[in-house]
Amino acid sequence: MHVPRDARSLTSTRVTLLTEGTYPHSHGGVSVWCDQLVTGMPDVDFDVIAVTGTGREPIVWDVPAQVADVVAVPLWGPAPGGRPPRGRRRNQLTSAYEQFLTALLDPCAEDRFATALYTMARAAADGMLSPFLRGDRAIGVLAGVWNRPGLAVREARPTLHDAVTATALLEHALRPLTAPLPEHGVAHAVSGGVAVLPGLAALERHGVPLLLTEHGVYLRERYLGYRTAPYRWPVKAVALGFFRLLAEETYRRAALITPGNRYNRLWEEQGGAAPESIRTVYNGVDPAAFPPAGPEPERPTLSWAGRVDPIKDLETLIRAFALVRAQLPDARLRLFGGTPRGGEAYRERCEALAAELGQAEAVSFEGRVDDIKDAYAAGNVVMLSSISEGFPFTLIEAMSCGRATVSTDVGGVREAVGDSGLVVPPRDPGAMAAAALELLGDTGRRAAMGEAARLRVIEQFTLRQTVDTFRTVYLELSALGRIVPGPPGPSGAPLTVPGGRVAASGSRSLAG
Repeated sequence: MHVPRDARSLTSTRVTLLTEGTYPHSHGGVSVWCDQLVTGMPDVDFDVIAVTGTGREPIVWDVPAQVADVVAVPLWGPAPGGRPPRGRRRNQLTSAYEQFLTALLDPCAEDRFATALYTMARAAADGMLSPFLRGDRAIGVLAGVWNRPGLAVREARPTLHDAVTATALLEHALRPLTAPLPEHGVAHAVSGGVAVLPGLAALERHGVPLLLTEHGVYLRERYLGYRTAPYRWPVKAVALGFFRLLAEETYRRAALITPGNRYNRLWEEQGGAAPESIRTVYNGVDPAAFPPAGPEPERPTLSWAGRVDPIKDLETLIRAFALVRAQLPDARLRLFGGTPRGGEAYRERCEALAAELGQAEAVSFEGRVDDIKDAYAAGNVVMLSSISEGFPFTLIEAMSCGRATVSTDVGGVREAVGDSGLVVPPRDPGAMAAAALELLGDTGRRAAMGEAARLRVIEQFTLRQTVDTFRTVYLELSALGRIVPGPPGPSGAPLTVPGGRVAASGSRSLAG
């Protein structure tokens, strides 16, 4: 889907946001962050390349006028058009794809990944990659690669069905390479993974600087997700090899990386990012938009806000609440937030767990709320139970509202909370219940923590600070003009200009 907007000046700063499953087709924390950027910078022109699910997702945000184009790239919709390559182009693509697969499966061949990826990107731009990957030749190439003597994956005895499955997963994952590439300005990927593909291709082809912001660690979340994915190990080896090498290539080639917390920075450095290319930029909220929530509910209540998703680990929260209710029979748990399409089974599982534990009448799934502040005001204590987070909006919003919080120690949570809330290990219902009971039983401590939390937001995590920081980054990256792409560096070796770094001789490092 292509949404044209009003024309804008070609002399102004231009930014192409690269998103996956978020803005402007979905609600949630990252979408809120994107909306804050575009609405907070009426002086900056934006485009959006949005990786979506089926392509039928509606635009759910009121897209401002400075967003000129929204291009959706569905991963699971109808296959992209085009035709398979023939003759010499077919042989070239077959060779590149063989190198690509070898890099995914053979640790000694990982330096072939980047060259093969960019060859495949050019084939995608010409409408040849997807038809090639849907053909028998691609399946045969994979079957040949992972059955080579000496490869660990061979010991798992991959089958033809595995080859078909893995090839299909790669075909879908590489579809963002068919998007129209930005040719000017800055490409800003607001997550790692497949959303970055158009940005890498634009850097390689047009020299467009790539900015990467990771709210959560995309690679870590893929590892978590594939633990329970319904695939045999050979398929997982291909998929996780792709995500790992894509992350490493992104970290090497990005002009600047702006993680939302220091925890993400550690992952990025481990993945090959040069420390001087990283600058932590925290999420921010407008304290005036999230004022003190006012009186607490009379009945002891835990509230939670977010999307109903396995990464939020509502099952641990429900188990913790059952332990709380054993001590406080009058307690309630109120869960606010929508269920993404495809997530209905997880919500049903959570509802079934609450019933199994005898808590069905005290646990309420209340869906999306018109004003998110009402979700925070609904609880004496606001809970966050996630197994993976970046720098969660729901947490700093609740803090701005002056509510005491109990959160899991993931991502940037501890950086956000400081001493103004309680932090517990993830997937530990006992520790979560003990912390909730501690706060529910001490009105004075709850009030003191809520006041400290709001003050912490005002001092450190305001929206104005975030927007001003990114405006400066956009202007400085735009001033670089086009980066002359150099050859991809070997795995683990950061590149220097030419090739993606911005701290050239005579220029000021943006990572400061």
